[in-house]
Amino acid sequence: MAAPKKGRRPTGAQGRPGRALAIILIAMVALTAGMFLTKQTTPRLGIDLAGGTSITLKAKSEPGKPDAVNETNMNTAVGIIERRVNGLGVSEAEVQTQGRDHIIVNIPRGMNEQQARQQVGTTAQLYFRPVLAFADGAPVTPQTTPSPSTSGAPSPSASGSGAPKAESGKPGSSATPSSSATSQGRVLSEALKAPGAPSPSPSPSASESKKADDKAPTPVPTPSGADAAVADLQAKFAALDCNDEKQRATVGKDVKPEDPTLACGKRGNTWGKWVLGPAAVNGQDVDNAKGAINPQSAQWIVTMQFTDKGADKFAKVTGELATKQPPQNQFAIVLDGQVISDPSVSQALTGGNAEISGGFTQQSAQDLGNMLSYGALPLSFQEDSVTTVTPALGSEQLKAGLIAGAIGLALVVIYLLVYYRGLAFIAIISLLVSAVLTYTIMALLGKGIGFALNLPAVCGAIVAIGITADSFIVYFERIRDEIREGRTLRPAVERAWPRARRTILVSDFVSFLAAAVLFIVTVGKVQGFAFTLGLTTLLDVVVVFLFTKPVMTLLARTKFFSSGHPWSGLDPKRLGAKPPLRRSRRTGGGATAAAVPAPVDAKEA
Repeated sequence: MAAPKKGRRPTGAQGRPGRALAIILIAMVALTAGMFLTKQTTPRLGIDLAGGTSITLKAKSEPGKPDAVNETNMNTAVGIIERRVNGLGVSEAEVQTQGRDHIIVNIPRGMNEQQARQQVGTTAQLYFRPVLAFADGAPVTPQTTPSPSTSGAPSPSASGSGAPKAESGKPGSSATPSSSATSQGRVLSEALKAPGAPSPSPSPSASESKKADDKAPTPVPTPSGADAAVADLQAKFAALDCNDEKQRATVGKDVKPEDPTLACGKRGNTWGKWVLGPAAVNGQDVDNAKGAINPQSAQWIVTMQFTDKGADKFAKVTGELATKQPPQNQFAIVLDGQVISDPSVSQALTGGNAEISGGFTQQSAQDLGNMLSYGALPLSFQEDSVTTVTPALGSEQLKAGLIAGAIGLALVVIYLLVYYRGLAFIAIISLLVSAVLTYTIMALLGKGIGFALNLPAVCGAIVAIGITADSFIVYFERIRDEIREGRTLRPAVERAWPRARRTILVSDFVSFLAAAVLFIVTVGKVQGFAFTLGLTTLLDVVVVFLFTKPVMTLLARTKFFSSGHPWSGLDPKRLGAKPPLRRSRRTGGGATAAAVPAPVDAKEA
């Protein structure tokens, strides 16, 4: 008689449940440690829970430019909008793309909604203005007034095609204080002599005064319009503190292109301030600009190409600036009222092409090129939706969401306890493990990718409770089916797993597929629901494979479960189990002996 074949020893989570439990324990500890090390111990809350304004913008395709709505233009628009919103003093604003043609702007509470809507939707203004004076960003004391001249570091410069090399594309160097405002006043007075601006009235000569005496009384001298404008501009320039975020947000705003203005800009890690003349060239005159490598110096530069009209304007202004002394031989590139570069000019730049070089990295050259090319938003946008939530309403919605989650969890636990009794302990512990993993991952994603927990995301987490519990129920029912067939618990646990595993994987795949499709085709808050649903579905697979199954394998070895205790949820009598059958064996004459019922042995393997 042939010897019976020995059964194959289970491997992986089947044969070594301790290894699977160790893996998930290490993962939980690592995620928790990362959460505390990054000091992100709570998930970031969305606008609908924390309060604030959420604006959804949709890009519009322009006639003749069907491919304008692309990833590059969308990312450029995000950068410009983010600069505008942060320029209003909101450092925690979130601007990000969603889908192919939508931009979501989330602004925390404390900001005027109307002001935010105006900032994110309007086209940016880009101007080239001549520099009249420059100083450090701090306000000037009454004893000293900044001089238009500069000292120390070399001024940045621009050059035309084939012109000598330039030096730096960064904003200009600091000014030397002077004890007199006469020179600055003269420069500002000259700047105000733009077309249409009032000119100072000439002082009458003695003979003219004598003739005037014969005709009419001599009028009382009064300050001219230009003198008053100079005095006002000087006072504002002296008092301007560009280190103050609130002042930076308002300086240079709502100024007409033909008027002089003040502006702030970043110089390395410090802020500077400028007095700028009327705009000579605007952003519409720039046809193209980009960061590139100079083949001769192997350094990054920014090349500019102007339109025909812009080339004439640029040649004229650079010709005028080339004859002046620093800093009046510089022009400032001003985007949304902020100086982003102020290169100097040594000669008239003709031909419609120019370059700014020196001190650039690849990123800074490309950024400046994008700003010059897309100072105005590269796309037109329309508002899809605007949602404003007060802090009180956000707190109430968060409280309601947590209560709904607690009620859903309580109902699931009660059902498990009533129907599965001892097995409910395994399900509850598994749910707690899933909750820890979900919470820590959401907290870390808030800092890592800007994930914000909104109300639909809370709904997704609540739905996930049922999905996770469903996986446990599938496995438990497979085990009960094996016991009903007359098997004892330990072999029932192992035989039920392959069948339950297939069902769980198919079910979770369908849920994940639905979440992925929902995330791709929807925009805004609904994506929070889809993201949370997809995340918890993946964690359900991890928990069932690395925790629930190994724990079930270990508990099957305990007397409480293996003996079929009435409160274990695996009582053979309560389940209506068949008596186990002995294996059939072959007799010496070739006939097969009939199987006979055998008494139930709870310890049979």
